[in-house]
Amino acid sequence: MSVVLHISDPHFGTERPRVVEALERLAHVQTPSLVILSGDITQRARKAEFSAAAAFLDRLGAPSRLVIPGNHDVPLFDLTGRLLWPYFRYRRVFGRDLEPVHDSRDLLVIGVRTTRRYRHIEGEVSAGQIERVARRLEQAGPEQLRIVVTHQPVHVTRAEDQEHLLRGRELAIATWADAGADLVLGGHIHRPFVVALHECGATASRPIWAVQAGTAVSDRIRHEVGNSVNIIRNQGGGRVGHCAIERWDYEEAAGAFILVESREIALPRK
Repeated sequence: MSVVLHISDPHFGTERPRVVEALERLAHVQTPSLVILSGDITQRARKAEFSAAAAFLDRLGAPSRLVIPGNHDVPLFDLTGRLLWPYFRYRRVFGRDLEPVHDSRDLLVIGVRTTRRYRHIEGEVSAGQIERVARRLEQAGPEQLRIVVTHQPVHVTRAEDQEHLLRGRELAIATWADAGADLVLGGHIHRPFVVALHECGATASRPIWAVQAGTAVSDRIRHEVGNSVNIIRNQGGGRVGHCAIERWDYEEAAGAFILVESREIALPRK
């Protein structure tokens, strides 16, 4: 069984030290084989913020990581940098690949760059990106849990979050489901949830799930949820595999991340 720690929106530059330490302790206990960070690594795309985020990921101790940029990881006030070198500081720390792929015996995880230099907050996915991800999904092995990672969400549960929906999501969901995707991970709205997209009006030829993470360690807490992360456990294959998606919230009184919800999902295979 593989264990994946999914974190999002840490917004380094606004991090809460006690929460950072608590998340490090959680990672050391759960020993994930992979950490996924689905964007908004920093608050203002500053060099020191990227460095702090990289040091934090190192301290988690996971053997592998997959990181994509969010809209906060593109300079906001440095207009020249935003137009000409929007990912320069990100690439200095996390490498040149803005759409990384993790491919192991039981995991296929595909990152998608949904940020755009010409958009401040909103994100989009192009037809070319959708097709590229689909072709890679079609190469997955029967034992692999198939995950796509975006920053902006492909689904929201509240009307006030509608403006943050990923542009191009309808075609993406339909195409990726047909190609075999199981989960689409995201962040951006700081609201954790798990939703069956195939039961919510999305055009999908097979079950596909949206998995959103809250803000991992930032003081930019919104709504009714504080700091929150997900742990995904891939429990094996056959014709029908299973994965468990756990939500862990930071509890102020305990000074620790506590398991608050777990959901098991069946993963039918072609």
